[in-house]
Amino acid sequence: MKGDTVATTGQLLGTVLAVQANFYRVQLDPGVRSQESGVRSQEAEGRSQEVISYSPHLPTSPSPHLPILLCTRRTRLKKIGQQVMVGDRVIVEEPDWSGGRGAIADVLPRNSELDRPAISNVNQILLVFAVADPPLEPIQLSRFLIKAESTGVDVLLCLNKCDLVSPTEKQEISDRLLAWGYNPIFISVQNQINIEHISEYLNHKITVIAGPSGVGKSSLINLMIPDINLRVAKVSGKLARGRHTTRHVELFEMPHGGLLADTPGFNQPDLNCSPEELIYYFPEARKRLEVGSCRFSDCLHRDEPDCVVGDDWERYEHYLEFLHDAIAYQTFLKQQTDPESTLKLMSKGKGQNQYEPKLESKKYRRIARKTQLQDLQELYRESED
Repeated sequence: MKGDTVATTGQLLGTVLAVQANFYRVQLDPGVRSQESGVRSQEAEGRSQEVISYSPHLPTSPSPHLPILLCTRRTRLKKIGQQVMVGDRVIVEEPDWSGGRGAIADVLPRNSELDRPAISNVNQILLVFAVADPPLEPIQLSRFLIKAESTGVDVLLCLNKCDLVSPTEKQEISDRLLAWGYNPIFISVQNQINIEHISEYLNHKITVIAGPSGVGKSSLINLMIPDINLRVAKVSGKLARGRHTTRHVELFEMPHGGLLADTPGFNQPDLNCSPEELIYYFPEARKRLEVGSCRFSDCLHRDEPDCVVGDDWERYEHYLEFLHDAIAYQTFLKQQTDPESTLKLMSKGKGQNQYEPKLESKKYRRIARKTQLQDLQELYRESED
């Protein structure tokens, strides 16, 4: 849609920064200021009807004073089921500059869309982990990487607290991840190491920052975006995991352009891909498939003969574990569509799932005390008769 135009009357363009209840905080594009300051949309100056060029992409001109309106969604959008997400490029009409209000009239086409967190038009995912405190868990890191790869957007791996490990340990971690297909960036929020290097990757893009709790995501954002003051929490000594501090998805403006989304921390992201897709989310295995092909078109790359993927790569055991989850998820979806299904999916923790028989509610339902009392009274009457 880039380069298209739309005729509007009193309409503006903006990006949804946050969604709270039924209200949307929308940051207007550069060139639009409050009428109280005597500055109007550059295209609307001297016109009764403005014609504005719009694009689903983020504007590249940074401004520290872009106006923000608290908007509602037009009833027409509700009727057609048009959801408004964080990151959406929207058309706002009838701005009330004195009250800071407006109404979202339309949502422009999205370049990308994530379900968890619910955010659109994302250019990249900044995956943040710590090399220590909490310790780096390969299976947890692999699960996050697979989830990030499944979104189809670029993945940037950042390892915090590099000051807590020796140069030898740092090199070992780097070599290991290079074999996985990633070139990690080592940083230290505490000592402000490589923070500017990370910021350069975020300019003029919408970036989602993700990772487990307690690795320093909020602290990193506080350092890159001054005066934002996000809540931070210490790592739990008992569980060696961080406490959750972010409660909702919100976009924050970077000092040199671009928007950064802070997301609620979670320790085990869901893997809801199909078994056939899973292998393509491992870069080291994907390379092997690009060179050759397996003997069978429906190969799941575990015990099949003449499989080009093989089992001589470090994360092969991770793949088998995630494949089990993917098969369980696919089976669950099929069971959901079967009204006569007698199985239910039970989570056993640590990403392990299994199926158990459903209990027949009528057979195992506990009889209410009132019903028991009525039955006793009826028996008593019959005995008297």
